[in-house]
Amino acid sequence: MSLISILKKKNNITLFTTPSHSGSLCIYHKFYQWYRSDISEIDALDPEKALEKAECKAAKIYNTKLTKFLTNGSTSGILAAVLTCCNAGDKILIWDKAHPCHKNGAKLAGAEIVEYQIQYNEVWGIFECISPYEIETLIKKHTPKAIIITSPSYEGIVSDIKEISNICKKYGTFLIVDEAHGALYPFSELLPQSAIPYADFTVQSLHKTAGGINPTALIHSNCELDVTKALNMINTTSPSYPMLATIEANINYLKSNKGKNKIETLIRQIDSIKKTLHNIEFYGDDPTKLLIKKDGLTGFELSEILYNKFNIEDERTNEKSTMLLTGLGTTEAKLYRLKKALIKIDKLK
Repeated sequence: MSLISILKKKNNITLFTTPSHSGSLCIYHKFYQWYRSDISEIDALDPEKALEKAECKAAKIYNTKLTKFLTNGSTSGILAAVLTCCNAGDKILIWDKAHPCHKNGAKLAGAEIVEYQIQYNEVWGIFECISPYEIETLIKKHTPKAIIITSPSYEGIVSDIKEISNICKKYGTFLIVDEAHGALYPFSELLPQSAIPYADFTVQSLHKTAGGINPTALIHSNCELDVTKALNMINTTSPSYPMLATIEANINYLKSNKGKNKIETLIRQIDSIKKTLHNIEFYGDDPTKLLIKKDGLTGFELSEILYNKFNIEDERTNEKSTMLLTGLGTTEAKLYRLKKALIKIDKLK
């Protein structure tokens, strides 16, 4: 029985267990159904076994040695991957502008952090990818136990993970890829290649673009190291089964024809927007992240116009450009409103 089925099943057992709301005391009524589905590891339902089956099924879908569900975001996946790869005193290469969890993982492991830099694109105000040549140079110089690569970046810049993986294997360096913003990649050929087949550990956030609720995520392993022990160290012993069930449902949707069609429809609709514009530029490897700029406007000015005149809020802005994030929840109606706004901005002198 799946986690989804367990939470739908009516339980006739009288429970004297946690959680103490017992599925009936609904303190915040908006989440009434969530309270009713919130259960512990009770014998009558055995959600632990269902979770194990769901994760095994996910590993087959992603073609990994192991895939684990995360309910504390990609942060917990990165922490667990670093703790699995590194011991006290080991060197680990970390981008100096990376998400804080990268360095936090190294600190927890007692590893020595060696920072590296990535080329900055002055025209767009963002950092570019890191090249395989740069990776090999870094590994030769520092002989690290592991390296963490952020790919894609927040703005959708993707590194050549396949070639970087070959280099890491050549020198015996574990490769951890923070693919938090690339959870859709395994499900469409219109998107960049996922790191999953190549990295030792790949971490993805379902809530970023794949329609998941905050802060659902996944960690994928394609090496011989067992990340389970590290996850047990940092995860709660009282998991949220409703949240875990949403991960199961999310993956089922992504692999379905309906989910794949949704992704490809989204990309086609975004491509249609781009073709209608003449004075707004786009940049990046990931079409679901609309990184835009317009001559005569700073990124902040463009952001203010979108918000103040068209009631559209972007995800991230810098001095040069603005990034609008799309995902499975981005409807055709939302894209139409954005298209109308950009057409008007496109005509500004």
